[in-house]
Amino acid sequence: MKFVHIADIHFDSPFVNLSDRENLGDIKRLEQRKVFKKVMEYIKENGIDFLFISGDLYEHQYIRRSTIEYINELFKEIPNTKIYISPGNHDPYIKNSYYTQFKWNDNVHIFSSKIEKVELEDVDIYGYGFDDFYCTNCGIENFEIEDKTKTNILVIHSTIDGANLEEKQYNSIPKRILEKKGFDYVATGHIHKLDYNTYENQRIVYPGSLISLGFDELGKHGMIVGEINENKELKTEFIPLSENDFEEIEIDVTDMVSKDELIEKINDLKIPDNKLVKIIFVGKRNFEIDKYEIFKLITNERIIKIKDHTKIQYDLEKLANTYTLKGLFVKEILKEKENARRRRFRNDRKSS
Repeated sequence: MKFVHIADIHFDSPFVNLSDRENLGDIKRLEQRKVFKKVMEYIKENGIDFLFISGDLYEHQYIRRSTIEYINELFKEIPNTKIYISPGNHDPYIKNSYYTQFKWNDNVHIFSSKIEKVELEDVDIYGYGFDDFYCTNCGIENFEIEDKTKTNILVIHSTIDGANLEEKQYNSIPKRILEKKGFDYVATGHIHKLDYNTYENQRIVYPGSLISLGFDELGKHGMIVGEINENKELKTEFIPLSENDFEEIEIDVTDMVSKDELIEKINDLKIPDNKLVKIIFVGKRNFEIDKYEIFKLITNERIIKIKDHTKIQYDLEKLANTYTLKGLFVKEILKEKENARRRRFRNDRKSS
């Protein structure tokens, strides 16, 4: 059996605070569609038997019917591929969701909040879906595979080995329990970072988010392509699909003397066409930085956000000679610093 495994697409995400550019959200939503279509084209071209979507296909709060219809039309283009969806915390299987209120294509199966088995000739597909925006126990510890002679797949949205309180709210499952169950492949989602093949024959896999959704998701994003033969031997491959990767670039302003010099430095950066960049100012500044004013003067549209982590560069001796409240304060600080230096000097002489 050949399969494709994806998760965490988050269709129609608002991308709030992602960029200082107004239209970046629209660009990312178009990228979601384009990359999702690439997945369908790969499935058609390679005769893939199964598509596993491990939760957070869309954003329940923001999803538009037109987007659901777009997704379903793409599903119709792969009628020979069986599609299994495990709703997650952003797209739970609830009363007013599109999972319950929309007529999906015949090749689509959506799991609900009870662990369910879909029995096929040589494969049994098990799955579980969130029925709320949180899930603390799906009951996997009380579940057993019915026929271990067949290939057994689990499709689920979960936090493997969730340790803290927040992680445990999103279907935390100990890895040792899943491994003991004996699934031939666990298609899971929720963690947006790729986790597969980190040790030989890994069978519990996070594909990561389909596209990078922000600067906390640096690196490649895409899908897992896998195959399990009649001997239950598993072969997997990660295929990157995301068209725009996020990158952070630090610029040290310590030796710069003006805003113009800083802007010139930014505009001289060579940024690849597939990168979306956050500029982070660091160091001690010798001039005031207004990141919004600077942003207007940046010519490269691949730069979408600016963060200022600088600290002001003070000439304390000069400041201490000013007749201001701040100057008087600095003068006292320098005096105390000098007295402390002298005390250390006297103590050193005594000890020697």
